[in-house]
Amino acid sequence: MSEREDRLEQLERAIAVCLKTVAGRADLVVQYGPRKAMLTEDRARLPQLPHEPEADDIAFVRGAADRFALRLAYHDERVHGERLPRTPHGIALYDALEDARIEAIGALAMPGMAANMQAELEERIARQLKTAASPLASDVDELALALGLLARERLAGLPVPAAAQALVARWRDHIEKHAGERLERLRDLLHDQAAFAEKVRDIIHALDPGAAETDEQDAGQRPDEDSEDAGDVGEGEPNDMENPSGEDATAAGGGEQESTDRGELEAQFVEQGADDVQDADDADGLMTAPPLPMSNQPPESYRVYTTEFDEVITAGELATPEELSRLRMQLDKQVGPLQGVIGRLANRLQRLLLAQQSRAWEFDLEEGILDAARLARVVVDPLQPLSFKREKESDFRDTVVTLLIDNSGSMRGRPITIAAICTDILARTLERCGVKVEILGFTTREWKGGRARKKWLAENRPPNPGRLNDLRHIIYKPADLPYRRGRRSIGLMLREGLLKENIDGEALLWAHQRLLARPEQRRILMVVSDGAPVDDSTLTVNDTAYLERHLKEVIADIEARSPVELTAIGIGHDVTRYYRRAITIHDVETLGEAMMDQLAELFAEEEALPARARRRRRQRDHDRKVA
Repeated sequence: MSEREDRLEQLERAIAVCLKTVAGRADLVVQYGPRKAMLTEDRARLPQLPHEPEADDIAFVRGAADRFALRLAYHDERVHGERLPRTPHGIALYDALEDARIEAIGALAMPGMAANMQAELEERIARQLKTAASPLASDVDELALALGLLARERLAGLPVPAAAQALVARWRDHIEKHAGERLERLRDLLHDQAAFAEKVRDIIHALDPGAAETDEQDAGQRPDEDSEDAGDVGEGEPNDMENPSGEDATAAGGGEQESTDRGELEAQFVEQGADDVQDADDADGLMTAPPLPMSNQPPESYRVYTTEFDEVITAGELATPEELSRLRMQLDKQVGPLQGVIGRLANRLQRLLLAQQSRAWEFDLEEGILDAARLARVVVDPLQPLSFKREKESDFRDTVVTLLIDNSGSMRGRPITIAAICTDILARTLERCGVKVEILGFTTREWKGGRARKKWLAENRPPNPGRLNDLRHIIYKPADLPYRRGRRSIGLMLREGLLKENIDGEALLWAHQRLLARPEQRRILMVVSDGAPVDDSTLTVNDTAYLERHLKEVIADIEARSPVELTAIGIGHDVTRYYRRAITIHDVETLGEAMMDQLAELFAEEEALPARARRRRRQRDHDRKVA
């Protein structure tokens, strides 16, 4: 690693430590990515620093980190939800003022944090207002943005960003007239979220009469919430917002869509497939995870005797740095003879992905980039106008791929070596194309039950104990870790004594749950296994199909209801009877080609084709093969 990369890594680590310290969340996962900053319950994604960051770049990233840290430290989601208005207009204003409260606390306490957040706010608002000619969806969005910026100015002295001064000027008189005095009263309530929220509701009622009327109806019917009519409370259309110019404003177009309930989301997943579901980000870049269609819990028919001895562990915790380096050198020697074959396959996949990411151009425009290819027309005829062109945005979706590798004893020898080689090449190829890759493995800690079985024996062998072994789930490379920093850990697959037994169903649930927590729009899970689930300790005290039945239930649930795209490769074992999208290979030497082909097929699918049409096409292809 170069000295510059080392300094950049130290800077990113320092920002992450500050975020966790202010938030009081040592368990928070902090990542860096090229896209918009996002925050979920257990994960923060910050903007990627350039290779040679300047002071403004560092302040921008630190500002985003400070904003997230303050939200985790001073925001109570339960209190926020209890006082949430019933109209989309009211919610937008309520959220804007809550964000202003959180940031004001940090800005007043720490001047450095105030400077960082101001730099980040300036850049974020400038980007938001620059995204389109009509950047905000309605007067509601404009008012919410202006209200939040004025609240920051009143509560913490943060000046209005230059890019938003014209917008704030349009709404300042309107806000001062209806809510100026109420804004002043918020200053003494910054550290009392509940009291602050009550005063905020008064401001919302003054600016949005529809919210006041709906809240009154809600309060009138609250004692009857258990009655059959309780679900109709507050469903009437809110009144239009009052425009400072005196004209009626149009309601926000996204209100109805944002209120979609859990049942409608599940129906959408089943009917339309995962391709039609997008991650939703709010105006500030804060991401709230949508309701998930699956619980990620084992089916009720599947039991686990104890999870006390299970572990999720990284490669660095299983081996010393010296051993990892030695195993990596061993893997590199194995890659040598196969480099040419797998390299050609990787290049083919890379060409496919880059072709999908290639951007088109619009020509003969009146503004944009000067089209040099058409300058000859002007030379021939000076009266001809100059021609401009503009690049179209790529529709290649943000994607993450998880490779879940069977680390059972039957994979020992050539199969696990080929799996490690192909995984290494695939991770390198996909990263070049902007696709993040996570590499996971699953096995057990011991043969024939381990400490779980000993506990069962000590407790006089209760009948039907369920799964009776200690799981070991291994993280070889997290999705956000660059390949250059995670390549050494992949060699751990070659370690003697690592491969034991395999309980596929719970491993699949684990990998699936990690994917659901990812912010990417498209999530792909590829399983590489050489057989059905096998654990002697479990199967000797349960029926012989116990683990296999659970695996089938998990697969059926994911394929029917999850946004994750599931595919599998069986090594010498027919996995097509488990997975809808799967292939079986009988020669481990063809594993690389199979992995590339499976991913190429996924990426080559027509994105615009409806989900049901794609299913019908797959069924026709299957019928042809059978015939």
